[in-house]
Parts: sequence; structure tokens; C-alpha cells
Amino acid sequence: MSEIEFSIVIPVHNEAAIIEGSIRELRARVEKMNRSYEIIIAENGSSDETADLARELANEFDNVFLLQLPEPNYGAALKKGIFMARGKYIHCDEIDICDVDFHRRALELLVGDDGGFDLVVGSKVMPGARDRRPVGRRVATRIVNGMLRVSLGFRGTDTHGLKAFRRSSILPVVESCVVDRDMFASELVIRAERDKLHIVEIPLNLKEKREPSIQLTRRVPRVLQNIAKLVYVIRIRGN
Repeated sequence: MSEIEFSIVIPVHNEAAIIEGSIRELRARVEKMNRSYEIIIAENGSSDETADLARELANEFDNVFLLQLPEPNYGAALKKGIFMARGKYIHCDEIDICDVDFHRRALELLVGDDGGFDLVVGSKVMPGARDRRPVGRRVATRIVNGMLRVSLGFRGTDTHGLKAFRRSSILPVVESCVVDRDMFASELVIRAERDKLHIVEIPLNLKEKREPSIQLTRRVPRVLQNIAKLVYVIRIRGN
């Protein structure tokens, strides 16, 4: 089998309404990049037809793969998808975004003539970004990132969402992560920063394809609990 240049990992949960159209559109646009790639659909605990539709896509396309987890858990699905990925570079996407422009820009930065970056973070709040999500979600993003700066010394502008990285650099970081669900992606970025990896942020032009699948108020207790866990593990225990 020829070497795969980059893998796109997409966690999905109850996304039957958009999964087929999103994956087909993503493939059609990524094909134009003329680079070898694979798409890993990390389905976790769906109660609708998401898993069946993902399986059909995996059967139809030889570079689309299905990973299934029994329980709804975004972070665990993303983590297992990263470990499953075979590409030299791994990109984390969202089924309601599928931003091929981000993949193109990120890959250029990772490959780079100067040796490239280890991690590219798509920021929804840095200068030049355009975030067209509902106001409540935009405010929540700023609050969470502010909490991470105060509690864990995070120096960037965003942690959650689209990101791309060099597989060899990030796998040790992924292995050290201790939280899952909503905050796994944030811990990944924070630990990469603390390990002094070569990180760059790029602005996103963000527009989701559907309304948020999980109510914001339901996520707050989990987010707070995981931030507290990170503070204990990183700040107090020094791990």
C-alpha cells in the first residue's frame, strides 16, 4: 500500500441528516488537492441511522473508514480515530463544517520548506476569523478559552475544533491526555503547547451546516469538571 499523506478524522454522533452529503462533498473537494488521503468516520453511540450510512460510505469508497464506539463520547472517538489514522499528517474535522480550505492551508504549514509546524490550530476568535455560529456558542468559546488561560496558562486564542498535526510529534501528546468528551481537544492543544511543540494558529471562516446537536447547557457541567481535572493533573500533580 502506498504511503498516505494525510488522514481526516471526523467524530460523528446522530448525524444521519448530513453525514452522507458532507462526506461526499468533502471527498470531491479533497480529491482536487491531488494528495493521498483517508477519511476516518469515528461514530460514537448514535441512536439514529448514522452508523448505517457511515458503513455504506466506507463500503463504497476505499479511502473512507468507519470506527465505532458504543457510547456517545466525542473525545474518545477523536482519540481512537487519531490512533487509527495512518497518514503522516492528521487533520481533525467536524461533520457540520468539513472545511477543505483549512485542510489545504494547514497541510502547507505542516509540510513547510522550513521543516513545518507540529500543530496547526484553526481559531474561531483570532484576528481575521469569521465565526457565524449562534451568539451563545461564540460567547461560550471565549469563556472557556479564558478559563483555560487563567487556570492552565494557555497562551493561544482557541483550542476546540479544527486542527491538524504531524503524527510523529503529536502521538506522544495524545497518549498523555487524561480527559475525554468535550475537553480532549483542548487538553491536546494545551499539552502540545506545554511540550514546546511548534504551533501556529490560522483564522477560520466558520459556518455550520445545521443547528448544534447538543444543548450548550448540557455541556457546561462536563466542561467544568474536566477543566478541574486538568488543573489537578497538570498544575498540582505536574503530569
